[in-house]
Amino acid sequence: WRDSSPFMKDPENFFVISSDFCHWGSRFRFTWYDKRYGDVWQSIEALDRKGMALIESLDPQGFSSYLRSFRNTICGRHPIGVFLNAIVAFKDKQHPKMKFVHYAQSSKVRYKQDSSVSYAAAVCHFCSNQDDDDAAEGKEQKSG
Repeated sequence: WRDSSPFMKDPENFFVISSDFCHWGSRFRFTWYDKRYGDVWQSIEALDRKGMALIESLDPQGFSSYLRSFRNTICGRHPIGVFLNAIVAFKDKQHPKMKFVHYAQSSKVRYKQDSSVSYAAAVCHFCSNQDDDDAAEGKEQKSG
């Protein structure tokens, strides 16, 4: 992640983070289900959104703990972890903003024999102190 420093330092850059999330079903050897959330597909979404919330809050240790606890089958877990750690290293110099902009499942699992893959995409950009002040006041950004 240290090689990314020129990119992280430039507030003109933004990053798109996209990954498969939960691979659910016997063919993936992952069938975690918490009936408190309703149907299986709703349980899958709740599990994914727990991880997404940790990513949005830029919490690499929390995300790592989540992966150990739930064993969610997120394909991009390693690059996401590297990216989160890189962001933390630059937090003092830049003000990162991470937001998930899309979530989907390949199917709405209702039965044990069903399977599904979830997908999520987030955007991350770095703001200067002035950008944060302007955003808080609702000012439009001017390009020059």
